[in-house]
Amino acid sequence: MAAPLLTLNRKHFMRLHRQRPEHAGVVVCTFDPDFARQAARIDVAPQSVASMIGQMLRVNRLDH
Repeated sequence: MAAPLLTLNRKHFMRLHRQRPEHAGVVVCTFDPDFARQAARIDVAPQSVASMIGQMLRVNRLDH
C-alpha cells in the first residue's frame, strides 16, 4: 500500500483529490517558517481520522 502524500502544493492536489478521490491520502499544508510548530501540527492531523485512504487533510499555518 502506498503512503500518504504531504505537500505544500495545495491548489493542485486539492483539485486532484476532487477528480480522483481513490488514493492513499493527502495532507496539504500552508507554509509556516516555524518548522517545528508545523511538524507538530502535521503529526497530529492524521489522528483525527480512522484511515488516511481517500482522505485529504488540511494543515493551516497559525497566524500568531
